[in-house]
Amino acid sequence: MSSNIEVYIVVNLTILDPDEYRIYEKGFFSYLKKHNGEFVTYDDERKVLEGAEPLPGRAIIFKFPSEADADNWWADEGYQELSKHRRAATNSTIQRVKGLPPRG
Repeated sequence: MSSNIEVYIVVNLTILDPDEYRIYEKGFFSYLKKHNGEFVTYDDERKVLEGAEPLPGRAIIFKFPSEADADNWWADEGYQELSKHRRAATNSTIQRVKGLPPRG
């Protein structure tokens, strides 16, 4: 595991219960900061240029400075407890993507 490779989290989700999801949103950023994460963007009107349509709804991207930070965020017991609200409120896919440079 390399300690100096940024890691991006790419989320696609459909919000089924907005009130339950707001509980998750309100607590999310404290865990992101706790583990050195940075919010990049979200989009409720993304456009698929090619390929299969992802889950309808929202795309979210945030990043961590290392794989260890990303793993610690995901494994955080408090975050996992909070994420029960996201799981109850959405259909989602979550991917961890290494920020590797192109091969030359």
